[in-house]
Amino acid sequence: MGKKTAVLCKILFGFGNVILILFATLTTLACASVLWVFRTWPHLTMQELMFTIQSPVEGTNKDMVMEYVWFCVPVTVIVMAVLIACLIITRIKKGYRIAAAVIAAVSVLALAGFAYAAWERLDIADYTADSGTYSSFIDDNYADPAETELTFPEQKRNLIYIYLESMETTYADKRNGGAFSTNYIPELTELAEANEDFSGSGEELNGGTALTYTTWTAAALFGQTTALPLRIPIEDNSMDTQESFLPGVTALGDILEQQGYNQTFMIGSDGNFGGRRLYFTDHGNYDIRDYYYYQSQGKFPEDYWVWWGFEDQKLFEYAKEELTALAAQDQPFNFTMLTVDTHFEDGYVCGLCGNEHGTDQYGNVLSCSSRQVSEFVSWIQQQDFYENTTIVISGDHPTMDSDFCEDIDEDYERKVYTAYINSAVTPEDPEWAREYSTFDNYPTTLASLGVSIEGERLGLGTNLFSSRSTLTEVYGNKYINRQLTRKSDLMDELTEEIDEDNTELKIREGKTPTVTATPLPYDFRTGVLQVVINNIQNADDGIAGITVAVWTNPDQSNIQWLQAEAQPDGSYLANVNVPGFGFATGEYYMDIYVTDNLGNQFLAGNAVGYVE
Repeated sequence: MGKKTAVLCKILFGFGNVILILFATLTTLACASVLWVFRTWPHLTMQELMFTIQSPVEGTNKDMVMEYVWFCVPVTVIVMAVLIACLIITRIKKGYRIAAAVIAAVSVLALAGFAYAAWERLDIADYTADSGTYSSFIDDNYADPAETELTFPEQKRNLIYIYLESMETTYADKRNGGAFSTNYIPELTELAEANEDFSGSGEELNGGTALTYTTWTAAALFGQTTALPLRIPIEDNSMDTQESFLPGVTALGDILEQQGYNQTFMIGSDGNFGGRRLYFTDHGNYDIRDYYYYQSQGKFPEDYWVWWGFEDQKLFEYAKEELTALAAQDQPFNFTMLTVDTHFEDGYVCGLCGNEHGTDQYGNVLSCSSRQVSEFVSWIQQQDFYENTTIVISGDHPTMDSDFCEDIDEDYERKVYTAYINSAVTPEDPEWAREYSTFDNYPTTLASLGVSIEGERLGLGTNLFSSRSTLTEVYGNKYINRQLTRKSDLMDELTEEIDEDNTELKIREGKTPTVTATPLPYDFRTGVLQVVINNIQNADDGIAGITVAVWTNPDQSNIQWLQAEAQPDGSYLANVNVPGFGFATGEYYMDIYVTDNLGNQFLAGNAVGYVE
């Protein structure tokens, strides 16, 4: 064997080792990631996984990210080290081929096994098939509120709608229909049992099922006030990038606005997140009271920020002030609020939280929330406006906490907490324990205000005070969820105005054009510093032009704009006129902007050239 051949063999041998180790290491990381995902979310569905993957990184809990790192990275590094040592040892002892073959085979089998397990557990085949097919379920069962006769009482009742973050009936003890030996929400349990949760003659808590496309906050708020799933052609929490929020939908806020209600939506976080501000202003012209509103009112220091903004202890305090002001006005009011302390992971421990559950932080936070809600309701009941006010309390969706419910029996049906207090009507059949979803909150809330509803249905929801069966009682949740996963002509029509080419949306989703800009050596003979622009990506809407901003002063006080010229090979060339900068030497900073055929301009890259 010649020297060149021997060298080539060594190179190929080394390259093969690198590929083998890299493949085995990535396989280990992938398998560990699958284990972590199913350990963290034992009841994960494919739709929930897609939501998590698509959600903005800034919405992710840092502790959860570190938990993933500590679970997956150490074992991956250890496996990689062991494999490298194994190959070195077997190389010395002439057993390399067998070791390499074993490593490759085990890696392939492990990857295939975990991929198959994930495929089966997430039911990816059905999800893929359903997401690409159409169903007439929504179209056939949708009762258009705009075409349904609604009769309000002569004296309109006020509405207080309290969304409780991640609040489930699950948190009660088994005697009261929960899943635990301890009742984490005794006050909320008492409120539901003393009022209406549609449990009929039963003594256990009853709540609504969160169906597909209602299992995150923005979708839950939308689903409970429109009786429709928030199935949109963009990332689930990106509606804040849009100009409007499904304008063809008639929501609870639209109906109450038409009836002269003064409406307020109150949260302790950023109202823009998930498009919540857009939704409530588009559908009801609500006054938005969020973190930034109260910051501007001087309620707390400008740099105050805990959890997602400010804690529920402040939220309830401010809510009392808002309600007092609303009650002093002549119009009926709809005051809607959303708590946040019980958000995953493990909730926020405020100054009111006790330690009744020891080291169980989420349990302590749930109990604290239960007490605060109960105290708030008691305060409302002592006010003069209470006599003509209905209170609705509802969890927004089941918890996303990774481990609090991991030991619950798989057959236990988890439902969001529900209670109607001081309703204008009572159930037609008080003995009937209803099976219902959060879609049913929409017509039921109106009915609790004394509104007569033609046909007892709105959207995909049914008035639970009536004797008409819900879609859940007719079809079952499993069937409905399967249908909601499929496309719908009605939802296509309602979401047709969503702008998938929206500039802000593209930036968020990483779909804006990108380029590589390479300054060439300065040509002192021509006084030109050329910049080659190529490797253009994500220019799906074509390129109308490429512009280069150039400056040498750190404050950009001498910035100049150049138009790059298209070249036959698809690249672009820009010529920086150095004499135009007074023959300045040193670094020339450049930003490259791509303008597409729709007129949108994007910062696509940058570079630094040098003039001697």
